[in-house]
Amino acid sequence: MWVTADGHIRQELRADGRYDEARGSRASAYTGSYTVTGAHLDYVDDTGFTATGDVRDGVLHHEHLVLHREVAAS
Repeated sequence: MWVTADGHIRQELRADGRYDEARGSRASAYTGSYTVTGAHLDYVDDTGFTATGDVRDGVLHHEHLVLHREVAAS
């Protein structure tokens, strides 16, 4: 799970090439598919909208968003 610093946006990148993005209390606000080439991600929303992202130094830069890996509670 990737999450913004304020926790408002949460993006799950699933192993099957699908993503699910929640925004605030709105679960599955955006869903679609993604592909990875090196550290670059290409997204295609189920509505046809496209976006890109890059992982740099362990941080996901997705268009104007900055997301960090969520640390699992132990």
